[in-house]
Parts: sequence; structure tokens; C-alpha cells
Amino acid sequence: MGEVMETIARPVRIRRYVIPFALILLAALVVAGVLMRRTPTGATFGSADQVAMIVVGAILACAVLLLLRPRVRADEHGIEVRNVFQGKWFDWADVRAVSFPDGSPWARVELLADEYYPVMAIQAHDGQRAVDAMRALRAMHREHGGA
Repeated sequence: MGEVMETIARPVRIRRYVIPFALILLAALVVAGVLMRRTPTGATFGSADQVAMIVVGAILACAVLLLLRPRVRADEHGIEVRNVFQGKWFDWADVRAVSFPDGSPWARVELLADEYYPVMAIQAHDGQRAVDAMRALRAMHREHGGA
């Protein structure tokens, strides 16, 4: 039996921005929650309001961190694309091409039924890493599935 080849790609550059932004957002809402007892307008906030502000900060920070979820994984059987909210598996036989249209922020899988599925894991901002990931996916597609 031969060695199983697998390609995995995730966005890299966006991590530099998303993680600090989520931490700053959480810290700002924690500080706001802790300091929001009394305002100059005379409004008074209770402990439940403070806790709610901190919980909202945690929820928003987690929502921002969802931008780190995209991943693409390909092997000899097909390609799995996981974007922010959902993932999908495609057999190589169903894939016409893996492309990166000019001006697009990310790659896409082109299907035989004249449809396409975005691949948010391979982003234009990642430069050479995106080029390398596209080359690897295209090579796998040529070898295992396509024209």
C-alpha cells in the first residue's frame, strides 16, 4: 500500500488581526462592565447589568474568532472545505477545478453542475502560502479526479 497524501490549508495572515481584535473587544467590554455602576446622566446599573455586559463581550469575541475556523483538507478521495459556519465534502469526481478568480478574496471549488463553493481557507492576503496551497490542490485534483 502506498502512502496516503493529504493537503491541509488554513488562513494565516488573518490570525494576526482576529486574535488581537477579539482580545481587545473582550477587554473593552469587561472594563465597561466593571466600571458601569453609575453614569454622569444619573443612570444606575446593577450587578446583573455588569455581568450581562461581560457576557456580551465574551459572545462577541467568540463570534470574531469564528473567522479562524476555515480549513481545506484534501486527500486522494476528495476535498473537504470548512468555512466559517459550515463544511462540505466533495469527491474529486464531482470537482471540475479548483480556482482562484482574479480579484477574489479567496479560492473556490468549481463543481460539474456549474456551481462553485468558496474556499475561505485559501485567501489572497496569504500571498505565497495561498499559491502553494492552490498548487497542491490542483496537483491532487489532476492526479485523483479530474481533467
